[in-house]
Amino acid sequence: MRWVLVSLLFPFVAMADPAMECTDAGSQVEIGSCVSDMEMRVNAAVETSYSFALAAAQELDDVTGRVVAVPALEASQSAWSTYRDAQCDAVGASFGGGSGTGIAITACRVDLGRTRVDELLRYAN
Repeated sequence: MRWVLVSLLFPFVAMADPAMECTDAGSQVEIGSCVSDMEMRVNAAVETSYSFALAAAQELDDVTGRVVAVPALEASQSAWSTYRDAQCDAVGASFGGGSGTGIAITACRVDLGRTRVDELLRYAN
């Protein structure tokens, strides 16, 4: 149910290669703008999915009388964010400072964010 809600709110969350989705873009500037817009939508979807997962973790902690699920999820989210940043920096570095570096980094962040939404929604259900 939650996946349906996120899909309706953020319809482009589940697409493939972010830069290739910018079919109306004719220049690198336009592609860069397009993937930046995607990143904003994906970040919003990650935040929404995280809130669903956090609510599920809190419910689990309440039911079990333990305080482990929420801290584990918070640690996971923090570690994921660190990984995303490092991985996408590595992707950018592989472009050797070329003109597509920024697009590659942003597309990487979109791709990893989409995967994170799926992971968080699985946890929330």
